[in-house]
Amino acid sequence: MSWKKATSLATFAVLLLAACQPMQAPTSAPQQPTQPPAPQEQPTQPPAPQEQPTQPPAEGKRFAGITINAITFSGPQIAEPMQRRGKEFSELTGATVNVVTVPFADLYQKILNDFATGTNSYDVIVFAPQWLVDYVDYLEDLTDRVNADKDLQWEDIAPFFRDFSSTYNGRIYTIPLDGDFQMVYYRTDIAQQLGLKPPQTWEDYIAFAKAVSEAKLTTDDGKPVYGSCIAKKKAAQSYWMVASFAAAFLQSQGTSQGAFFDLETFKPLFGDNEGFRRALELYKETTKYGPPDEINLDVGDTRGLWTAGQCALTVDWGDIGTLAIEEGSKVKDKTGAVILPGSRQVLDRKTGKLVDCTPELCPHAIDGVNHAPYAAFGGWSGAINKASKPEVKDAAFAYLSYMNQPAQSNVDVTIGKTGFNPYRISQFENLDNWIKAGMSEQAAKDYLGAIKASLNSPNMVLDLRIPQNNYYQGIVLDGAIAKFLADEQDLDATVKEIEQGWEEKTEELGRDKQLAAYKATLGVQR
Repeated sequence: MSWKKATSLATFAVLLLAACQPMQAPTSAPQQPTQPPAPQEQPTQPPAPQEQPTQPPAEGKRFAGITINAITFSGPQIAEPMQRRGKEFSELTGATVNVVTVPFADLYQKILNDFATGTNSYDVIVFAPQWLVDYVDYLEDLTDRVNADKDLQWEDIAPFFRDFSSTYNGRIYTIPLDGDFQMVYYRTDIAQQLGLKPPQTWEDYIAFAKAVSEAKLTTDDGKPVYGSCIAKKKAAQSYWMVASFAAAFLQSQGTSQGAFFDLETFKPLFGDNEGFRRALELYKETTKYGPPDEINLDVGDTRGLWTAGQCALTVDWGDIGTLAIEEGSKVKDKTGAVILPGSRQVLDRKTGKLVDCTPELCPHAIDGVNHAPYAAFGGWSGAINKASKPEVKDAAFAYLSYMNQPAQSNVDVTIGKTGFNPYRISQFENLDNWIKAGMSEQAAKDYLGAIKASLNSPNMVLDLRIPQNNYYQGIVLDGAIAKFLADEQDLDATVKEIEQGWEEKTEELGRDKQLAAYKATLGVQR
């Protein structure tokens, strides 16, 4: 599989760091939506983000009579802004936007089956970028449309989301709607009360959670405060959480080293070695300090517990930061955010043993701690079915562009219920929209700072994006972890099941082919 010609790792790092270089940004949240772009305008250099949106046309409905059928998961996150902005788009253009939702566990296969059978029920799909490798043959190449669309302000989108989440083989196939990194959130008031510091390592996380549990704290209305709340439900988000724990033990040499497979043999790093074993032990240990039914909770449940003031720590995407300021939240200005905790020991891939960090082994360590922030999921992105009618493709692109444009996205990323997290450079640099949404200046700086630290880390872990990655993670890994958490099998059996399942799929698809695909996603070969 070929990819666009690589820059060096150093250039890749420069691109990431460019995401946080100052540039002109809106000074306030726009009040009106912008006009969707004409899909075939001539290419122009995207301007700096506008302070005010352009005005919709006084008359004319250029997509009148056209229906756009879109699919995503049954949120309300992601689906809510698609539906809300769809109504606005309809009022502006005359198009009808139907948003179909299915449970997340069914979304990958539902879309793939629709494509593969030629049913083509959907014109727009909003999905995880890591699935792009399995969908790309069915998707419209959006490169020329993106280059022609000045309203997208493409250069304002952080390079990671432009160049990794949206691009395959040098061509653009998706429009980013969301930016995803997992982080740790902690209760600042509880930390102060108990004399605790934000966790630097996963052992620190355990110690923090244990201290809160032993303190037997309660909310103002008498409900228990749990030391840690992590979504561990099967067929939900658990396998991403596991990877967040494992990353710092498995990757220490930078993004191009990868955290999922050995680059020479393509043997799973999620297998029988001391690094992965330690991560699983810590992950399971957090259950001691969580809600009684934690292994049956998904992120919607843990987020509800967080905003109710019942959690002292959690691992989650950027949604917690904005949900914390929603009406009714009991943790407004009490929610801190930090880059994922790391480890002072990392895997020696030759021996399978954990060894202490050294400057050579952990060149990016901070105070002796190897952090490996995980770009879990990569952010919801929108694509267009290449089998759709030409006029529907035009309307579908205009709809995705409309949602992505700063006038809409700068607002949506500050609203917790949307599930959209920041992905534009201006969204990181300008605090006005966040303060207007209800964050204090300090809370906004902490929240955005944790995401920026992840985005700019030279040891950032990219999510798995190889053929049938959903089988590796969503079926094999997720199934084994669920049994481990439920005490249905021990650590040895869990590690064996994961490694064996991954190896069997690799042999089926071809080891050399999978290795080449994996290296390509890391920038080793493009």
